[in-house]
Amino acid sequence: MSPSQKNDSELSKNLLNLDSLDPVKVGRDTSTSNDLLRLLASRQNILACWPNLAYREPSFDFKLLRQHYFVCNSPDSVRRVFLEEHDNYDRKSPQMRNALEPLLGDGLFVSDGELWRQRRESCAPAFENDLLPDFSTYMVESAQELVTHWKSLLLSDSQQVDMLNEMARLTARIIARTIFGDDISDDEASQVVDGFSEYQKNIDQISFADAFGLPLLRWLSNPIRRLRAKRSADKVHTVIDRIIDRYSQSKKSGRITLLSLLLENNDQKKRAERKCPLNLSSTRNEAIVMFMAGHETTANVLAWAWYLLDKYPDVATKLHEELDRVLGDNLPTYENIASLPYTQAVVEETLRLYPPVPVLSRHARSNDQIHNQEIKSNTIILIIPWLLHRHELYWEKPDSFIPERFLNGTQRPDNFLYIPFSAGRRICLGKRFAITESILCLATLAQRFRPNVALNHKVDIECRLTLRPKGGLPMNLKLRE
Repeated sequence: MSPSQKNDSELSKNLLNLDSLDPVKVGRDTSTSNDLLRLLASRQNILACWPNLAYREPSFDFKLLRQHYFVCNSPDSVRRVFLEEHDNYDRKSPQMRNALEPLLGDGLFVSDGELWRQRRESCAPAFENDLLPDFSTYMVESAQELVTHWKSLLLSDSQQVDMLNEMARLTARIIARTIFGDDISDDEASQVVDGFSEYQKNIDQISFADAFGLPLLRWLSNPIRRLRAKRSADKVHTVIDRIIDRYSQSKKSGRITLLSLLLENNDQKKRAERKCPLNLSSTRNEAIVMFMAGHETTANVLAWAWYLLDKYPDVATKLHEELDRVLGDNLPTYENIASLPYTQAVVEETLRLYPPVPVLSRHARSNDQIHNQEIKSNTIILIIPWLLHRHELYWEKPDSFIPERFLNGTQRPDNFLYIPFSAGRRICLGKRFAITESILCLATLAQRFRPNVALNHKVDIECRLTLRPKGGLPMNLKLRE
């Protein structure tokens, strides 16, 4: 039997022998066909407003008062928006811009047009693949420090941790040490993690002003929540400012970091003509984008992976078998990643079920046509990884956790169907970094531990700006036997 046939057989077997209960998901709206009532429901969880039809149709549209929406729900429609007609759809929606600007300013995630192109060119060298081997050393070292910490907790009879918080602090340290070249303190990591969590809670999930296309309604937003959101953003800004200040005062090592690229006109990479150094305000905005995206994405993926490994012990057994066979008692290295296909498949299937940013939006600049539907200028285009990744036309058992989907020898999903890091020209700069970090951290920690979700905790989904376990993820630490 060829490797391809073997993996196809393994996938078929897993499709037939699934756990009777799928992992936690958001319920589908069956109560009403009224778009306004769905909008009200989405203010609590934006994923809860989609009916069964949304998991089957290649595209659909709706209107809320003055605002027209079009949902791209197939690879060809996503490709048109993200790649073929990128210049027409490069702007984020007003809702997304207004939600993120207090935190990110004019950073890469929010900007568009020529400013976006210049900033992306400035930031891209910090994430180039030839830096990953060096970065991986920091990733494994940071994960091993967490192993030591967890062992000390067990010695003190403290077995329970909030896995979401643990992973967020771990990835915050990693992004600081690698992309920023800064050894962030635990207190600073906590300040960033807590600040972003508070920001997500206080920012408007759905603004009626933007949803209805009536900007004057923005005056009716809650001033207390706006103030709380600003204070949360200030917490994050304070830490990033300290990192930039430490860099400015330090003796430069010549190492490529994001800050060296933004502040010093560093041309060591010589990939393109370097632009003038950015001013401090612009540097901070880009630094915040990279710090938040760099730690939040991977922290959520790792937290969800721990939940899934606990729910599916057969998958955990396969993972541990691979780690024991490939690594033995040795820590993983960058060179080991190619020999850990099942570990990578666990990460990629976790990203399918729980994409870190489950809703992406664009603002049409001019008229267009998609699937024979007229798209007028100012239409809001929604591309929803949550729907695409669970679409009944494109996936077998779409709500089930089956890492075998991503093993070598099985057909890879279309690049515009599986989009945990977006796609096209605005694909996440840190995609390869995040996948590498997730594999190495999961491997390092899973070599030693097999955590279990606390018995009294019901895992649920919270979708604000990102997709997280609601209320954290309390887990009991348990050393592997």
